[in-house]
Amino acid sequence: MRGWWRDLTDLVLPAECAGCGAPRTVLCPRCRAALCGRVPRRVRPAPEPAGLPVVHAAAPYAQEVRTLLLAHKERGALALTGELGAALAGAVRAGLGGCGADAGAGRCGTVLLVPVPSARWAVRARGHDPVRRMALAAAGELRRTGTPARVAAVLRQRRPVADQAGLDARRRLANLAGALEVTAGGGRLLGAGRVVLVDDLITTGASLAEAARALRDVAEERSRVRTAVYGAVTREGRDEQRFGARTEREKWVHGAPEKASPNALGHALRAAVIAAPRDSFEINRN
Repeated sequence: MRGWWRDLTDLVLPAECAGCGAPRTVLCPRCRAALCGRVPRRVRPAPEPAGLPVVHAAAPYAQEVRTLLLAHKERGALALTGELGAALAGAVRAGLGGCGADAGAGRCGTVLLVPVPSARWAVRARGHDPVRRMALAAAGELRRTGTPARVAAVLRQRRPVADQAGLDARRRLANLAGALEVTAGGGRLLGAGRVVLVDDLITTGASLAEAARALRDVAEERSRVRTAVYGAVTREGRDEQRFGARTEREKWVHGAPEKASPNALGHALRAAVIAAPRDSFEINRN
């Protein structure tokens, strides 16, 4: 009876902090400060892969933060999801600049958090998708603090990839090249707000660079289609005005359709992560 009761109470009141082992708390004050106590900053791996968007991170990937991320990802410590989501939300705000919580609700539109997808085998082995779970928590935190946000899980793997662990930067880039794609219909969702790629960790930047490539490819394709349609409709309208083929009542007035708003996936694409290696944090770089 005593063993059963202890197992039950451990589910409600965790036996120890996932970061340092302090008793009877999900996350002790010291580990919470390590995770969320710093101002998120821009990070840049060296070498920086081509196409990497501007990335902000909440904390250095060391000691307690590393232990927390691994506990959530590999050991299913789901009680940490809210705290990790709050840290991720802080990095998202930093990347948005003037479109953060202080900008006023709705001023910059909805923020779309696009999680970098995990390999299918990894999701099956873990029993959950940690990055998507943290993205949902981050979106909730952003909404709670006045920034409209939602998750758009529009990326998927188009082919199997090897485990990145143990690969250097060059091999990671080769391993992931062309590995991601936008799901059918996902491109339409990306036009509904400012897009921020999210992940738990950046090391070489290969995963975020590949994710950004996939988003930009679909954005460019949609832009080409819009341009072609715009040109065709404009020519049709000019022909109607020239030949007067319709009666005044039936006339289709073309002041050619309104041009598309600037592409949100070009230079405006941003990325946010919870942690990054300490030496990748930008300090007085030009």
